[in-house]
Amino acid sequence: MPTIIAGKSIIGCMRRVLVVDDEENIRLVLRTLLRKHGYEVEVAADGKAALAAVDSFDPDVILTDVKMPQMGGIELVGELKHRQHRASVIVMSAYGSIDLAIEAMKAGAYDYVSKPFKTDEVVLALRKAEERETLRRENRALRDEIQRSNQFESIIAKSPAMLEVFRTIDKVAEFKTTVLITGESGTGKELVARAIHARSSRRSAPFVAVNCGAIPEALLESELFGHKRGAFTDASSDRRGLFEEASGGTLLLDEIGELPLSLQVKLLRVLQEDVVRRLGDTKDVKVDTRIVAATHRDLGADVKSGRFREDLYYRIHVLAIPISPLRERREDVNLLIEHFVDRNRTRLGVRVQGVSAEARKVLLEYSWPGNVRELENTIERAMVLADTDQIQLADLPERVRDAIDPVRIQLASGELSIKKTTEAIEQILIRRALEKTNGNRTRAAGLLEISHRALLYKIKDYKITDM
Repeated sequence: MPTIIAGKSIIGCMRRVLVVDDEENIRLVLRTLLRKHGYEVEVAADGKAALAAVDSFDPDVILTDVKMPQMGGIELVGELKHRQHRASVIVMSAYGSIDLAIEAMKAGAYDYVSKPFKTDEVVLALRKAEERETLRRENRALRDEIQRSNQFESIIAKSPAMLEVFRTIDKVAEFKTTVLITGESGTGKELVARAIHARSSRRSAPFVAVNCGAIPEALLESELFGHKRGAFTDASSDRRGLFEEASGGTLLLDEIGELPLSLQVKLLRVLQEDVVRRLGDTKDVKVDTRIVAATHRDLGADVKSGRFREDLYYRIHVLAIPISPLRERREDVNLLIEHFVDRNRTRLGVRVQGVSAEARKVLLEYSWPGNVRELENTIERAMVLADTDQIQLADLPERVRDAIDPVRIQLASGELSIKKTTEAIEQILIRRALEKTNGNRTRAAGLLEISHRALLYKIKDYKITDM
């Protein structure tokens, strides 16, 4: 039975094939053969003609020779990758040019067939490409479905802690009551604030965010409350502050713990009376602004030390939404990895499809002191550096790799077989030794305290490529 997603069969969907070869007989033979097997076929005599056909024909699979005038198969693969075209490429290589076929696969081709080819070989290669694309589409559809079911506004999460945050957002969104969002830097406090705004009846009015710690104290009062012309040297005209800009909507006071004491008094008045007074003015302006505050600081401790006013603290602490750090909600890490990979693939123009099992283990074990923001930056960096369609351990930053003990990860995996666990740990240690010695096997054998011959056998058995 074909797999059905969104009411559509995705088996047998790759029916358009573009044949690219400079030999007319090859083109005719393949066109006749593939049409008999139900494929829609177009042909091109070289890479440049193929690119023109790609724009008009939009093939699912491109079957191309490696050596051709004008533009060969390797160049064609590179250009298709640059254009981010979705077609799977199968290269054809005559006897003696297998190395070129392998080079084309390294450049992004899916498979190759040798010339002279048998009918069954070509059809089988197309069927394999079709099955691969089917799996990719299934995975993409499943990922999209998982993401939709685990997405709240722009927040990707499924951990119990974040599901509780979602429930709280739904409860408080419609009320004008001030909300205080707390959490470490990078946990997504602004996303929560935006979700509160988006779920409220104020959603069509402005959402304005200001970082209270990023604006110099001398300018912050004018930024928040506005000023009259002539209030200070550079005040050449009247200017509305952010409270007025956000009237009818929501104002996020991010890092409210950095607000100077002198402005804390004025903020308290706004919260109590819904009025602001511009700098240099004698009249109040009525505002209807919903205040959401956020901080990574312990405001309770700041109240005790005198850094934050107690009356303001209780005024903004009516409804609190604490956001747990990422290290306490591991269930969300996998979801976020998939989300960032999918989002960055098109934006960066890379072919990375996912994360290797080894790299994923490290990402799941890392403590993420910078939380979601650090994870996002790490995935983007790794996708830029990746040489394959999978993020590998070597693509991750040194700080992430060095913070994890891979032996501990293996022991914590739940595997009870002594043989399998020993083999896995041996591979980890061999890779680490080779990496430390820049691939010098003699020195690596010394670090591992085994003979050079034994190391060579293990490298062969474990299929470990040179580091």
